[in-house]
Amino acid sequence: MHAMQYELNLPADYDMDIIRDRVSRVGHLLDDWDGLGFKTYLVRERGVHGSSVNQYAPFYLWNTVEGMNTFLWTGPFQGLVDDFGRPVVRRWTGLAYEEGAAAGSPAVVAVRRRERVPDGVELSEALEDVVRETGRLAAGDGAVLAAAAVDTCGWEVVHFSLWDHDKPKAPGDVFQVLHMSAPGRERLPRGRQW
Repeated sequence: MHAMQYELNLPADYDMDIIRDRVSRVGHLLDDWDGLGFKTYLVRERGVHGSSVNQYAPFYLWNTVEGMNTFLWTGPFQGLVDDFGRPVVRRWTGLAYEEGAAAGSPAVVAVRRRERVPDGVELSEALEDVVRETGRLAAGDGAVLAAAAVDTCGWEVVHFSLWDHDKPKAPGDVFQVLHMSAPGRERLPRGRQW
């Protein structure tokens, strides 16, 4: 499992309906993408859920590297690059994935939290804590799913969760979910990824 996200920071006065319209036109393009676990089309809007920025920031969980690379090198990603420029694409190696109690419900918001793996800690213990946190998030009221992944270049962990309501009890940046493509969600491996 591989996690991926890019962020397009938009001007403070940007009309976010432009992004909503874009997603309504092209969101379906990944509804059957080979190798994709899921893609959530996410936005943060200045003044909503405590956000100080306007941002478009899709988040992906991939089942295969081939699916991810095909998307980036020969897929719809080029359309985004043509319209907004080439963003930095962050990628993390999967640590844990769990379906939540509200797994059958549509997601309303997503919460993403990034944190550094502290220096001087036993890696296995620190990452087992991350796995436990994923399970705790997935067990939360209204949790659709929870995942965690790590970037070993900067030793950063990303916690990601989807919720069926807009008041999740999870720390982090809150995003509105505009659409979710999930052709391979049922094939994402559950639990710890090692």
